[in-house]
Amino acid sequence: MSVLPAHRENVVRLLSDMDGVEVHHQSPSKIIIVLEGPESGVLGARLAEIASFEGVLSANMVFEQVERLADLEKNNESYTP
Repeated sequence: MSVLPAHRENVVRLLSDMDGVEVHHQSPSKIIIVLEGPESGVLGARLAEIASFEGVLSANMVFEQVERLADLEKNNESYTP
C-alpha cells in the first residue's frame, strides 16, 4: 500500500490493531501487509476499510492464496515427522 509519509506511523498503528493483519515491511511511503481471514469477501472488505484510512493513497491486493480448512486438516493428519 502507498501512504503519505506523514501518516505512515498512524496507519501502521491502526493496521497493528486489526485482527488478521500483519505489517510485514514498511518504508517512508510504502507498507506491505499480510491479511488473513476466513474467506476472500472478508479480505476484500478489510482491504476497502484500510484504503479509507486517512493518509492511505492506495491499497491493492497483490497476491491471494486460498486454502480450504478441510484440506489443511487432511494434510495435518497425514503428516509424520
